[in-house]
Amino acid sequence: MTLANRITITRLSLSLVVFLLIITGRFWAEVAALIVLIVASVSDAVDGAIARSTNTTTSFGAIADPFADKVLVMSVLLAFASIKELQVPLWAVFLILLRELTISTLRVLAALHGMVMKAEASGKIKTTLQMIASFTIMTLTVILFWDKEYILPRFLSFILPYIPSIVWWLVVIAAVFTIFSGILYLRNHMDIIRISWNPRKEKQSTELPVQGKNKK
Repeated sequence: MTLANRITITRLSLSLVVFLLIITGRFWAEVAALIVLIVASVSDAVDGAIARSTNTTTSFGAIADPFADKVLVMSVLLAFASIKELQVPLWAVFLILLRELTISTLRVLAALHGMVMKAEASGKIKTTLQMIASFTIMTLTVILFWDKEYILPRFLSFILPYIPSIVWWLVVIAAVFTIFSGILYLRNHMDIIRISWNPRKEKQSTELPVQGKNKK
């Protein structure tokens, strides 16, 4: 296994760590979740750079890398949804999940036909918006639990009443562009869908049928 693929798999593991830390609902856990999220996000850039510089790009990496990104984002959003004070719009999270599962399925269909879907500009912008939303909400969550367990500095206390509104807009904007990106992917890869709709042709056996013995 290449180093880049090892880093990708590690990012998948960090997604679970971030999720568990966020739902713990303690200030120290939220700070730790923010740190782990930063590490996981940096690893996304690192594994790609290593794969390109060492010329060790693989089919596994082409599929697993974007999949790991999706798992990281969804684990964070679902964890945020469990915190009532954030008031995360579940319908927007559902739309993001629906798009990610749809495009992941499309990648699998492409792989079955010997094709690899490369990342498009809209997909990269979508991922950037999702990560901006994730980091911002993660920071707001740290502030929220800081106020719950300790004395929050005055220069940060003003933001507390606006946290639900900020979270709502961040998730909704990310969801809207995520759906838009998904539509573009489907439009640009309709050939994969058309091929997958057609029934598979069974290979005809080249063996001759066994003839029974003639009766005398």
